[in-house]
Amino acid sequence: MGETSASSFPIGKLAILLAVLQEHEWKKVIEQELASQDFRYTIGRVGAMDMIKVIAAIETAAKSNHIIDPGSYREVHSLYHAIIEAIQSIGRGIVQFGDILRTVGLTFAIVRGKMSGAVEHEGEWIAVCAYGTIGAPKKGFEHEAIGFGFNHI
Repeated sequence: MGETSASSFPIGKLAILLAVLQEHEWKKVIEQELASQDFRYTIGRVGAMDMIKVIAAIETAAKSNHIIDPGSYREVHSLYHAIIEAIQSIGRGIVQFGDILRTVGLTFAIVRGKMSGAVEHEGEWIAVCAYGTIGAPKKGFEHEAIGFGFNHI
């Protein structure tokens, strides 16, 4: 993994910016920063009324883009916890979509790598950020939401 400088963004902040800036020209700057720190990352989109479909889309993206090793229970489990944490943030603590006729339309980012900071941390970490809308399954009846999850691998 690459060295990080005091001016470089940490892994979590980069995951958040990557998800939020997908439609913005600054996305390229974030991707350059991710590359300079040797982070692995991927971006995807999911729209669903079912939490299981959201989890599956994020997990599938992580596996198919080699962010995690699908044969490693430890890596899959770490990703799962980061996803659940992000979804709980979107649902305001309780996953409030699906059965109560709420839907989400999300752009998600998954970032994996070493965590920088004042303390040396062992191993790698995974950050999941999902940004988009949540609301009634009718155009115009939704609002913005963001969720973030972070876990060690």
